[in-house]
Amino acid sequence: MRNVSAAILAGGHAVRFDGRDKGQLVVEGRSILDRQLAELSQITPRLWLVGGATTKPGVTTIADMTRECGPLGGLHTALLATGSDVTLVVACDMPYVSGAFLAHLAELADNVDAVVPETERGYHPLCAAYTRGALEPVARRLAAGRLKMTELITDLRLRVVGAKEIGRFGNRHRLLANVNTLSEYTNLEALHIHEP
Repeated sequence: MRNVSAAILAGGHAVRFDGRDKGQLVVEGRSILDRQLAELSQITPRLWLVGGATTKPGVTTIADMTRECGPLGGLHTALLATGSDVTLVVACDMPYVSGAFLAHLAELADNVDAVVPETERGYHPLCAAYTRGALEPVARRLAAGRLKMTELITDLRLRVVGAKEIGRFGNRHRLLANVNTLSEYTNLEALHIHEP
């Protein structure tokens, strides 16, 4: 595999979650951040936490280089900081991402700018693999104040990973689940879907 880094984006304000650090939420006995680091460390030792205040041994914590620009700013920071051929990017509120699935995304990142899962709920650009080719389109959108991640997709050479392909690694709703609100966290048991 080419030079791969992994970045967890943790710089949001979590407005819908009363400003709490979602990476510190406990799911099945471990914080989301610890769960993610355990999975990502199976792929690469080059681990980054972008925008977060937490420090962990072996993890490089870095502030967002462009403030108040949401996930797009976090992605830009990650791509600049890691300098890797491929940077896996995961939102800090996704408790069930798996190392096997993320490694698969990284392996597909040849001759494209990004490898992005897509389900009936749309694209999932915050659980994706980005190459250096994505940096210029991201920087252009930041400069123009066009910050929507879903719109960035239209500027990239994309490898889409569809529902059937995602299904080889487990239930797509579980793998790509994220916790946006306190209600979603409270009802997290609904996401504990057993694998076939």
